[in-house]
Amino acid sequence: MEAQTLERDFDLTEIINGVEVMGPSPFGKHQNISMRIVRRIILHLENNKLGTVFYSPLDVILKEGVQKLQPDILFIKKANMGIFQDFIRGVPDMVCEIVSKGSVTKDTVTKKKIYEQFKVPEFWIVFPELETIEVFTIEGDIYELFSTAEGEGIVKSKVIEGLEVDVNDVFGDFSL
Repeated sequence: MEAQTLERDFDLTEIINGVEVMGPSPFGKHQNISMRIVRRIILHLENNKLGTVFYSPLDVILKEGVQKLQPDILFIKKANMGIFQDFIRGVPDMVCEIVSKGSVTKDTVTKKKIYEQFKVPEFWIVFPELETIEVFTIEGDIYELFSTAEGEGIVKSKVIEGLEVDVNDVFGDFSL
């Protein structure tokens, strides 16, 4: 029984448009970038008590058996925490995908369309190789670019009030 629980806890399988897709385990740089973004969000949330941040692997079930995604990072406002159950069952307030080689189309096209279809209020896409972060917000039925920074500068969140992330803090020296 315990082995089944462990296996389920580390399952990297997503269901995209009804098809099971097994993603690769992320590389160290990917994990480091994810951790740096999560740390910035946590520090902001400690002072502002707006909600909770989670990181992959954690299933976000948008439609049972059809759309079960594992964004790299997600945020849920306090008022919406009812969707946090065994997994996330419903629409998070923010999702973030960190693009890796082999995941560009999946993250920037396929998953973006799904998040847009389910009207996830905010979608971050992180391009490590370009040192770029793009923040999209849902406007009506489509995502519009809300904030972006490439190489240097600050991105802002609309959903996580007051959150600003300096890209140098995300992509800076990894030797530290």
